[in-house]
Amino acid sequence: MALLRKINQVLLFLLIVTVCGILYKKVHRGTVLRNETDDDSETPEDMEDEIPVVICAAAGRMGAAMAAINSIYSNTDANILFYVVGLRNTLSRIRKWIEHSKLREINFKIVEFNPVVLKGKIRPDSARPELLQPLNFVRFYLPLLIHQHEKVIYLDDDVIVQGDIQELYDTTLALGHAAAFSDDCDLPASQDVHRLVGLQNTYMGYLDYRKKTIKDLGISPSTCSFNPGVIVANMTEWKHQRITKQLERWMQKNVEENLYSSSLGGGVATSPMLIVFHGKYSTINPLWHIRHLGWNPDTRYSEHFLQEAKLLHWNGRHKPWDFPSVHNDLWESWFVPDPAGIFKLHHPNS
Repeated sequence: MALLRKINQVLLFLLIVTVCGILYKKVHRGTVLRNETDDDSETPEDMEDEIPVVICAAAGRMGAAMAAINSIYSNTDANILFYVVGLRNTLSRIRKWIEHSKLREINFKIVEFNPVVLKGKIRPDSARPELLQPLNFVRFYLPLLIHQHEKVIYLDDDVIVQGDIQELYDTTLALGHAAAFSDDCDLPASQDVHRLVGLQNTYMGYLDYRKKTIKDLGISPSTCSFNPGVIVANMTEWKHQRITKQLERWMQKNVEENLYSSSLGGGVATSPMLIVFHGKYSTINPLWHIRHLGWNPDTRYSEHFLQEAKLLHWNGRHKPWDFPSVHNDLWESWFVPDPAGIFKLHHPNS
């Protein structure tokens, strides 16, 4: 009888441990991305015509996200739902900026990103420390953020949208593709820019082909890269293919083997995406991602070309709210002043 009682006690203990483990996993998963205004009261009809746009608002460059949001909202009649993602200590500032400015009429949700999910997945030896900012990796975790929508747009904060975002949202994704990106070889008039500023537009510019793990991928180093600063994603395919888990696995491999780094190409968030999505993505209309405006302050596009562009991206070090930068007048026309007076433009004439 004593033995039976002991066995029952052990089984009860194991049951309690198992239940606690399940509850912990649910709670931990739920805190990676948390809606500050969790409200699932929308009807299916409301969601059908909504275009969800994800954009991050980092503390030091929040004005960038607000300018991007302003440009999107001002150039479309579509029903946009903005998911504005920030870290816990910035959420109240994000809300104040939106509610105390011309953006008060937008439809938005503020979402907290918990950087604990990145623990052990990022090497600290970056040539550009700003690229290690936790919000750079929000794009890896889109399904934890978007629950009701089949399709979503993700945008970097350093963009300005000049076209109707509905066009970008209508990008066709091929069967089995979880995302669409812009090829780095498809940019009109890009050859001269590449030659002038020495841009990398192949996998060799992002991955270390001296490493066996990279060689074993069987991807030619001359393969054209793509830019994940603008993404149109299919959430069903993303989850089905376990894209987030694949990206995390390559992040961990990089910590162990140093397979890529921001000193090589455009940053530590691009490289794992190049691996996971190789040969398995659709393409975005080139005019919907005119990039490299922040690469070199001495290199400019023609004004006519920029007027035709649907989306401008100041990827690179030279941001349009700082000095020196190029074509900053196009960005500044969408700038929304900070009600708190913290974010300021650093232009000689501003």
